[in-house]
Amino acid sequence: MSQTFFTVDQVADRLGLHPKTVLRLIAAERLRATKIGKSYRILRGDLDAFAGVPPEQSVRPVRVTSIVDMPDASRDQATRVTAALQAMLIARDASSTPVHLETAFDPAASHLKIVIIAEPADTAALLQAFDIFRGAPA
Repeated sequence: MSQTFFTVDQVADRLGLHPKTVLRLIAAERLRATKIGKSYRILRGDLDAFAGVPPEQSVRPVRVTSIVDMPDASRDQATRVTAALQAMLIARDASSTPVHLETAFDPAASHLKIVIIAEPADTAALLQAFDIFRGAPA
């Protein structure tokens, strides 16, 4: 639900009604409103519900799951790549969508496995950084 508030006059303009009609709708409890001092404020969601506007569908972000296998990785290389990817996540904007990153290093097999669950753009940025951090040719 949006947190935008409207005054009685704004609601009257939007609905093509007289402000006194809006006040009567509020008094009859047909339109929800909050009284602040001597005036009313109407939430956008309450106005939309009164006007019969369907609620906005929340758009869930697309998420990508990527698994990267890095064979022949040394312990130092695995540590460096893992630290660099985690540093990238820490440096991200706090309002960004969450990113799930897990790494596992098998020293017996010299194998690093990286699991990334994130939006496509975040996944692409991490994969590009992975190429740089592992020392791949540009």
